Amino acid sequence: MVEYTYLVLQLPRGTTRDVARQIMTEHAEYGGWELDRLRLYPDGSRRIQLRRKIIRQTRTF
Repeated sequence: MVEYTYLVLQLPRGTTRDVARQIMTEHAEYGGWELDRLRLYPDGSRRIQLRRKIIRQTRTF
């Protein structure tokens, strides 16, 4: 079973689409995060949920 760790980002209203894309791109490139869900609220703020796999190592003897 795959396990994930999550990171939630809240961007204030007035944040442009390009800035939000740049923030998500940096997290994806340098942190290994992928987009899980993005919500745009009526007031213009955004809630971005990113996830990445938890890799568990197993012992092999």
